[in-house]
Amino acid sequence: MADTDENTLTFDPSMPPSGRLEKVAPLIRRRVAPNGGPFTASGTCTYVVGQDRVAVIDPGPDDPAHIEALLQELGAEHVEAIVVTHTHRDHSPGARLLAARTGAPIIGCAPHRAARALSETETPMLDASADRAHAPDRVMADGDAASGPGWTLVAVETPGHTMNHLAFALPEARALFSGDHVMAWSTTIVAPPDGAMRAYLDSLDKLRGRDESVYWPGHGGPVREPARFLRGLAGHRRQREAAIRARLVAGDGRIADIVAAIYQGLDPRLRGAAALSVFAHLEDLVGRGLATCDGAPRLDGTYAPA
Repeated sequence: MADTDENTLTFDPSMPPSGRLEKVAPLIRRRVAPNGGPFTASGTCTYVVGQDRVAVIDPGPDDPAHIEALLQELGAEHVEAIVVTHTHRDHSPGARLLAARTGAPIIGCAPHRAARALSETETPMLDASADRAHAPDRVMADGDAASGPGWTLVAVETPGHTMNHLAFALPEARALFSGDHVMAWSTTIVAPPDGAMRAYLDSLDKLRGRDESVYWPGHGGPVREPARFLRGLAGHRRQREAAIRARLVAGDGRIADIVAAIYQGLDPRLRGAAALSVFAHLEDLVGRGLATCDGAPRLDGTYAPA
């Protein structure tokens, strides 16, 4: 980041290429799945940790060609563990394909779960993205570890983007595989009831107490200055919350009106994601007594300052 403001959030638009396994650090290789798009950057980053007896993190979508290519590139190396950060369809279904080919156990995040029950008239907007077939051989909790020759992966619970989201620390490299919780190219979608803004912000604070020197995220390139980037992310979310509260004071009670006011010039493909982000902030504001809604918080609700 070139900016000298410690709280400025600067994104890195450079994208890792898909289609090949490349060494990105002494213990880490990366293969990007060919599922690029407005929400996935150049594709899902599948990571290989170690050498000869390895862990594979986030094998990606249900794409047999991606898994076949990964296995061809690994050759005679043995997959010790298949590690999953969270249950979205661009991250976890490939774990079952890889397990079927290698016999390796699927470990990491728990089965998919929502942050809360649906309200009476609510439709979950991201339900199609949830991988409800995920059934790991071992669910890891905060501090649980998996290891192989020269590497250790330690689970760090980071709910928010999804409620079962885990990051994984690699102490030997002072690195963190941050999944979709922290990414260098974009902010993270937090969409109730799949995720929750308060949990996401608490998880950001948790990571700010750690000392890793680099993050390897689920999409896009690495976060090279994570302490500074986390400060920027937290500041960005505070600014977004302040902007939403200002629009409530100005009389914008509907999410569509708030989105139009504070996301001017937004790519139309991202309008739905912006609405979900505003919804997540409003749900948090209502929960903290700083806003009201005509009933339970929902996308089509009418909001006002408390």
